[in-house]
Amino acid sequence: MPPIVTTAEINRPADRVFATATDPALFPQWQQGVTDGHMDGPADGTQVPAVGTKCVTTRRIGGASRPAVSELTHIDPPRTWGVKGTEGPIRATVDVLVEQVTDTRSRLTISVDFTGHGIGKILVPLMVRREARKEMPENMAALKRLIEES
Repeated sequence: MPPIVTTAEINRPADRVFATATDPALFPQWQQGVTDGHMDGPADGTQVPAVGTKCVTTRRIGGASRPAVSELTHIDPPRTWGVKGTEGPIRATVDVLVEQVTDTRSRLTISVDFTGHGIGKILVPLMVRREARKEMPENMAALKRLIEES
C-alpha cells in the first residue's frame, strides 16, 4: 500500500519548520497519543542527530505507555529527515520534506508508512493505517499552529 501523505503550507522559513517538525521532544505537542519523545545521545543535547541515531517515542495505546524505537535513516537540514521503526509489532517509516516557497513560507510534507511484525501484521491493515489516515490531517494542522504561533 502507498504511504499516507499530508502536506501543508506554513508561514515560517524552512529552518524553523524543519527544527520543529523533526524534534521528538515536541511530538507530544502536535501528535495524538504521543506522551514523550527524544533522540538518544548526550543528556546535554549537544549531539547533532546523524544517520543511525535512535529516536524514541512513547505513545499511549490501550491505556498503557508503549515506547517505539526508530533509527534515523537520512537527514539533510533544513530539507529532509526520515526514521524507520526497528522494534515492536508495528514499525513506522516516516519521511519529512520541507520546501522553501518564499523567504517566510515553506511547504511541509510528511509521509508515513507501516510494516507489521507478529500481531502487527493483522493490526496494520485493520486498524493502524485507518487511524493514521484520520489523525495525520489533524496532526498536521496542530503542527502548523504550533510553528506559526511560536
